[in-house]
Amino acid sequence: MSKRVLFTGGGTAGHVTPNMALIDALKAKHWDIHYVGSATGIERQLIEPLNIPFHGIKTGKLRRYFSWQNFIDPAFIVWGFLQSLWLCVRLQPDVVFSKGGFVAVPLVIAAWVCRVPVISHESDMTPGLANKLCFPFSRWICVNFPQTAEHLPVGKVVVTGSPVRSSLLLGDPSRGRVELGLTGEKPLLLVFGGSLGANVINRIVRQSLAALLEQFDLVHVVGAGNLDSNLDARLGYVQREYIHDGFGDVLAAADLVISRAGANSIYELLITRTPHILVPLTAAASRGDQLINAKIFQQAGMSEVLLEDQLSQSALLSSVRKVYSQRAEIAVRLAAFEVRDSVAVITGLIGQAAGEAAS
Repeated sequence: MSKRVLFTGGGTAGHVTPNMALIDALKAKHWDIHYVGSATGIERQLIEPLNIPFHGIKTGKLRRYFSWQNFIDPAFIVWGFLQSLWLCVRLQPDVVFSKGGFVAVPLVIAAWVCRVPVISHESDMTPGLANKLCFPFSRWICVNFPQTAEHLPVGKVVVTGSPVRSSLLLGDPSRGRVELGLTGEKPLLLVFGGSLGANVINRIVRQSLAALLEQFDLVHVVGAGNLDSNLDARLGYVQREYIHDGFGDVLAAADLVISRAGANSIYELLITRTPHILVPLTAAASRGDQLINAKIFQQAGMSEVLLEDQLSQSALLSSVRKVYSQRAEIAVRLAAFEVRDSVAVITGLIGQAAGEAAS
């Protein structure tokens, strides 16, 4: 009988796409794979095309600030835990793998109650609240970067890097340009603001469009509902709400990237050795993890950082010209970043945990 694993993680694509790389690998090994996510979150639309069972549960969120939802969400969390407990009893998984987000918390605790081993993954330099709640119930905690270990329980940490789908590592720049309808006569600038888009980046890029298109072809991933049809006729300017299939080819074609500073986005840029500019979310809009991520790689000389409150047309154009002119030196520093076979390491841990549970 094949081993069964429950994956969980949601809220943003960064909590889902690493799971997708692991799912691809475990499918090839004939594992029985299920996914547990929120009933209405982005994880459902990303996972359903993989043709594995998806189980939607209720989920709440624990906020560090006052909100009336703080009085309602504990009931959702309890209900989500009961749903997760029933899933663990009914499905009898051999192991649970959690990528984080608040949807993961009830399943991780339910798995622990049912004595199912849990492996968690933390992408950021410092852990978020949801993962902090999961760590006491986890057998191992996988991390992207060695610096994260100082914030985590001793004896549980394994530096694995982030699981990346093979399509990202095997991207074909020629295929990417063909898909985008670009000739390749100009260098390619790729801009993306995360799975939900980034209105402030979209606005400044569009204000700078004329100047950018003098030097670059521009692929602009704007987020759902953020396309501007008035700009469709601009030669060398390609808008997309989101790029999923084919993103590896587009990234391979890019000479320079402007991105948010989510840990998974940074990791993908580092392992593909792509010169980039990071625009981290502000502390007011997040817990400050993107600011920490960006600062560390800026200090290492691998990332150029443009703070959102300093973002302007002139600042953007200045950063783009600087990074593009220094791309050869930056590539040397990027080459020093150690690339691990994260998929192999983590699937090995999943297999080991399932084996321990069966013994």
